[in-house]
Amino acid sequence: MPYRTFLAVLRAEGLTVIEETTGGRPPSEHNRDHKGAWGPVNGVMIHHTVTRGHDSTVEICRKGYASLPGPLCHGVICKQGHVHVVGYGRANHAGLGDDDVLRAVINEAPLPADNEANTDGNRHFYGFECENLGDGHDPWPAVQLEAIERAAAAVCRHHGWNERSVIGHLEWQPGKVDPRGFTMASMRGRVADRLDGKPTTNPPKQEETDMDPIDVWAYKGKTRRPADGGGRETRDAYEYLRGTNAAVKALTAQVGALTATVGTLAKGGGLDAAEIKAAAEAGAQAALAQLGDALKEG
Repeated sequence: MPYRTFLAVLRAEGLTVIEETTGGRPPSEHNRDHKGAWGPVNGVMIHHTVTRGHDSTVEICRKGYASLPGPLCHGVICKQGHVHVVGYGRANHAGLGDDDVLRAVINEAPLPADNEANTDGNRHFYGFECENLGDGHDPWPAVQLEAIERAAAAVCRHHGWNERSVIGHLEWQPGKVDPRGFTMASMRGRVADRLDGKPTTNPPKQEETDMDPIDVWAYKGKTRRPADGGGRETRDAYEYLRGTNAAVKALTAQVGALTATVGTLAKGGGLDAAEIKAAAEAGAQAALAQLGDALKEG
């Protein structure tokens, strides 16, 4: 499918899609097409990155390494559930794999064991790298798993494929273990369920602990930064964050003072346990009051 169609079908499935430029070039111009063909494309391949950190993961997948130039996939699915498009066309993600597996994908048949590496996978698969250490311990947030499901279903829906067109790297190339931490059988089940329904424009629910810093600018419905010279909503967002920052600093100072006071008392300030407890409670109440005042000012 054309690049703009690729972006459109991902967004139509409810995904947040971010285009990552390379040297001023759009992802549509960042590929390895000079090294070989891309297409016919027959399926979707899922990987894990063996990296930690949102920005560095996207950068590695975009640039690659000295021994393996980027792009290393088409889309990077981060723990926040966003899809960062880093290239389009041939990408260094699949490598050589089993021709029997490719035939099964094309025929949407059960996968055989991968025991050969004789077929160019970079030609035949869309690739999604998913931010995870792949050690079996690094968690897969629900919002990220849902984004993987949506991305795979979006591509399959466009091409008229079913869930058997979605495979893991470990099912393609002997010796690979990715993705590790969930099974491809379970992911194909999720994709099948999604394909049974209609595309939804509702994005995966954002987990508060994984909120991207840019998302705070959606406060009161706006997404512009103060530098954009926007209207009242932008100023409201800025003032809210400024006030919150001041409140946190004030609370930190108050807790530090409280901690020092309690330490002094504990070393023999002449107060009994009841008095120490009263002093601690008074300090905590003062800190909370100071926090509340700062938030109101923000």
